Amino acid sequence: MSDHPVSLSVERVSKKFDEFVAVDDLSLTARRGRIFGLIGPNGAGKTTTIRMIVGITAPDSGRIEMFGRPFTPELRERIGYLPEERGLYKRMKVGEQLRFFGVLKGMEPRAADRSADCWLERLKLAEWKQHKTDELSKGMQQKIQFVATVLHDPELLILDEVFSGLDPVNAELLIGVLLELRARGKTIIFSTHMMEQAEKLCDDICLINRARKVLDGSLREVKSSFGRNSVALRADVADEKLKNSPHVAGVKSYGDYDEVLLKEGADAQVFLHELIAAGVRVERFEQTELSLHDIFVRKVGEAA
Repeated sequence: MSDHPVSLSVERVSKKFDEFVAVDDLSLTARRGRIFGLIGPNGAGKTTTIRMIVGITAPDSGRIEMFGRPFTPELRERIGYLPEERGLYKRMKVGEQLRFFGVLKGMEPRAADRSADCWLERLKLAEWKQHKTDELSKGMQQKIQFVATVLHDPELLILDEVFSGLDPVNAELLIGVLLELRARGKTIIFSTHMMEQAEKLCDDICLINRARKVLDGSLREVKSSFGRNSVALRADVADEKLKNSPHVAGVKSYGDYDEVLLKEGADAQVFLHELIAAGVRVERFEQTELSLHDIFVRKVGEAA
């Protein structure tokens, strides 16, 4: 990861609103060509952190640097910011307001139109260019807001709850777009409490809870640190029998398989041999890592 230049550095940043601590001594680093997930439950401090990064509000202490220097208004043209609070003009046509947003970012009107056309085609919205925003569904409006964010080809994308309002099909479409942008060397930071999207996308994560960082690092490092202590099992054995095994800490039943959480120190191979010796027909037995969702629930639950 060290061969990826640093795009954003947040060092020991804190922010209070009266007596409420929104962010407490937070440090993080986002690098070029990587996707950084700022994850945590609602109210953890994600949006406040992002608002400090883009200069909407100032930290009480600590330092924020972007592209190796403190944030200045001149840097705004190098970033694309999608806020949690959406800001489209409801009675304005899609194409007109995309041109407007592009010009605000320093683009010539014709260049903004060309970029808008490419992005509307990419996100399957070309036929809606001449429609007013209030004629679009919530998901369509979200995609238009995303187009406005990337229209000027920013180096750094900062996306606050970017998947809000998107159905699974459009969420997958957007995931594909973000992976393409990463491949082009963009730095992408997004906040979310939706762990499925974060696990698909992130190279690096920072989990914050109650204003403080709980863990951070590459997604691979974070998941590896929790070990491979669960098994995806498809077998003709009752859940109750599984739960009574001396090797099993818990069982979650899904549509096609059971996720079996092993006790600390339990050997998965010994557990498998025990099942076979008992005459259980095993169709699937796969050691798995904890999902990011399970890590999230565990770490947030520890602080409850």
